[in-house]
Amino acid sequence: QLQLVESGGGLVQPGGSLRLSCTASGFTLDDHTIGWFRQAPGKVREGVSCIDTSEGTTNYAASVKGRFTISRDNAENTVYLQANSLKPEDSAVYSCAVGVGGCSAYHGSQPFEYDYWGQGTQLTVSS
Repeated sequence: QLQLVESGGGLVQPGGSLRLSCTASGFTLDDHTIGWFRQAPGKVREGVSCIDTSEGTTNYAASVKGRFTISRDNAENTVYLQANSLKPEDSAVYSCAVGVGGCSAYHGSQPFEYDYWGQGTQLTVSS
């Protein structure tokens, strides 16, 4: 009954903000590494951000650093991705994933490091 569900996507104007949510059922997120990925049509899946276990680290792709923030709410078993100052090139399907490999400059940015994936939520940035 393990389930990972993303929500919060939608249509937003350039410069706007959205908060994406990744909520887990059947396991607790606080002792796993969580990654956010995105994939636009015709493009490869790109690692956006990751967050390690409760005492771990966070990391961001250069393309979103300073604009996106990843965080946990352990009580709600949810990981968030706050996306600010959105640009058209941020448009993609955003998916969250869980793994145990850690999050650092060297780990957490590749899809093969994760075991379970949600179905994704569409974020479209357009005027």
